[in-house]
Amino acid sequence: MQTLRVELGSRSYPIHIGDQLIGRGELYSPYVRGNRVAVVTNVTVAPLYLERTAQALAAGGAEVVRIVLPDGEAYKNWETLNVVYDRLLETRCDRQTTLVALGGGVIGDLAGFAAATYQRGIAFVQVPTTLLAQVDSSVGGKTAINHPRGKNMIGAFHQPLAVLADIGTLATLPLRELRAGLAEVIKHGLVRDFEFFEWIETNIERLIAREPEVLAHAVRRSCEIKAEIVALDEREEGPRALLNFGHTFGHAIETGAGYGVWLHGEAVAAGMAMAASLSHRLGGPSEADVGRILGLLGRAGLPVSAPGISPQRFLELMSVDKKAAAGRMRFVVLERLGSAAIRSDVPSSVLDETLDRAARA
Repeated sequence: MQTLRVELGSRSYPIHIGDQLIGRGELYSPYVRGNRVAVVTNVTVAPLYLERTAQALAAGGAEVVRIVLPDGEAYKNWETLNVVYDRLLETRCDRQTTLVALGGGVIGDLAGFAAATYQRGIAFVQVPTTLLAQVDSSVGGKTAINHPRGKNMIGAFHQPLAVLADIGTLATLPLRELRAGLAEVIKHGLVRDFEFFEWIETNIERLIAREPEVLAHAVRRSCEIKAEIVALDEREEGPRALLNFGHTFGHAIETGAGYGVWLHGEAVAAGMAMAASLSHRLGGPSEADVGRILGLLGRAGLPVSAPGISPQRFLELMSVDKKAAAGRMRFVVLERLGSAAIRSDVPSSVLDETLDRAARA
């Protein structure tokens, strides 16, 4: 097992990365504050890992409340959140209850938001079971649900007490979900670490083949990058926004297509392709480097275009994105491979050209 720390003063916490961590009760026990733990998961993950998690918690003396939700982005909404609240209330969970988010990014976001708001905030632990959640969404304290007008529009910053990234769970992950997680791995290299980007290029087939040591390195380096940036800017008032490379376009794709049609990582991949094209037009990476990005996304089995969404619809959806400021859209663009910047001065002609070309792809 490898352990990193997200350094946030009194709210610092560990990220444990390794194989078969879910069943290790000693990794949970330091964070169980009362005698009750609520495990939030979904119908896909529950048959695989819920009982193993519950047994590990019960071995430490905790009473375990099980909350099993439907699976999918389409359920990251108020209705499903209320299912969690109802279950917590009917089982008399109090402020000393610890919540465990067992699942992918949807469960982590929704359960984290429940923890942030139930009785004005209770402790929670992230146990991500998908690659995307392990390398990105479980780290940093962003919690949210979706709104019909925009993704992750209703949420809170609420840091977990710990993250347990069990790479053994990736063995049961559908290939499509694995590929979606690789989008966020690639993103970390593009915005922060050119050497890591090159490493991904060299090892992409081994990642898809799920070689444990290669996956462990990808998870660790991604978490290192994210932890470093979150420590500098917890509430996304500055450099943390760099981690949104591809997300302005990607969130528009998810909302425009309907939640659940695209996986988040798939939409981010197509969004990164569009953001790379925009970056090139703004004087960033060369055309050859843009081709290099598209080539890697293609080798990962990820989409690089989003047919069916018009330029006008893209503009409408991006105008309500959380990253907009003072009515102006902000974009994360690449200065070069491994280095990104935030721009709010993108000429409309350049954006229109990018969207028009994407619509014809």
